[in-house]
Amino acid sequence: MRDAAGQQLQGVGRSLEDRIDRIESHLAIQQLPIRYALAVDARDLDAWAGCFRPDVEMGRHGRGREALLAYIEPLVRGFRRSVHQICGHRLEFTDRDTATGSVYCRAEHEVGDRWIVMAICYRDDYARVDGEWYFSRRREQHWYAADVTERPQAVGFNGWEGSGEPALPDAFPSWAPFWKDM
Repeated sequence: MRDAAGQQLQGVGRSLEDRIDRIESHLAIQQLPIRYALAVDARDLDAWAGCFRPDVEMGRHGRGREALLAYIEPLVRGFRRSVHQICGHRLEFTDRDTATGSVYCRAEHEVGDRWIVMAICYRDDYARVDGEWYFSRRREQHWYAADVTERPQAVGFNGWEGSGEPALPDAFPSWAPFWKDM
């Protein structure tokens, strides 16, 4: 059965087995951002890399978990303590073995004598490989990075050089159209 826009209605016309698989998949995928956050904060890089599919594509950095580890280890050595708090997770299946999602996160990082707070949105691609769900790709976009003693506006929303330029809110497709008449 389809809705007025022609989209398959949730659960309608699917077998019980397919619906249970979808629920189990949803729950497994929701654990990935949490496992990722715990692994980063514990500096358990093997557990962190284990959140990504074994053949993860790293672009110019190579392919596979070893390339991923070589890329991330110097980055996480740039701050001592960290706390990544997962605040919400939207998930959409593209087919039985792939999905996309967005995850909100408030991250805090000890950088020297500064305590940097970031508001992040991760844009994720997920894939089921050999029955297990993994990240295929994870893209970080953030609203700001600022020391806990600073207002984000006071530092141009970029108070930590390690965070890169904030992409949000401008990266939301609806942002510019909403403000176009202002």
